[in-house]
Amino acid sequence: MAALAEAGADIFTTWWQPYDATMEWGSREEEAEEILADARLLGVQAAGIEADLSDPTAPACIFDAAETALGPVSILVNNATHSTRTPIETLSAADLDAHYAVNLRGTSLLCAEFVRRYPGGPGGRIVSFSSGQGVGPMPDELAYIATKGAIEALTLSLSAAVAAKGITVNAIDPGATDTGWMTPEQKSAWAQENPFGRVGRPDDAARLVRFLASDEGEWITGQVIHSRGGR
Repeated sequence: MAALAEAGADIFTTWWQPYDATMEWGSREEEAEEILADARLLGVQAAGIEADLSDPTAPACIFDAAETALGPVSILVNNATHSTRTPIETLSAADLDAHYAVNLRGTSLLCAEFVRRYPGGPGGRIVSFSSGQGVGPMPDELAYIATKGAIEALTLSLSAAVAAKGITVNAIDPGATDTGWMTPEQKSAWAQENPFGRVGRPDDAARLVRFLASDEGEWITGQVIHSRGGR
């Protein structure tokens, strides 16, 4: 978010506190407003709402709120996700449905809403996040990787479907990125496996989003970019 704000883009974001509160690293109620305040300090407008992306009506509500607050939307970044441990021994229909509702259906409906409202012309950008499930196994997160793998498939075909409207569509695989969820043991182990001797940082992915959203990224579409430091 900060990388786009630094480039002059107004920001509209969403969050879902009931899910965030279940994560081991926790979440503070004031965290979202602090993030928005930081963006405003960079000289742009910033707003957001709490939204449950498992609700199929959420995407239209999000775009209505964004347009009311900031005007027409030209960049969509799909980085919300649902992720819980789902090894094959305990995998259930409920697990699959919960991951599908947010990671694939929610993302797809956000893309559809964006495309319907985008007026056409150069500058439309969709950037989604995958998780490298195509380059290495994640055996304890089967529901997650199944839905994130679908995002990579969606990226290629959607890019062809919307090119005539001036929209590019890409996905980023950021690899293991320290956004606060890693244990010290995980961080150390993954850093040792990486050729650069460290794990990914949020700024690594943010800079790539900013590039893909910029005019310089206008010829790149339908790609899954593995930005994972060589690992």
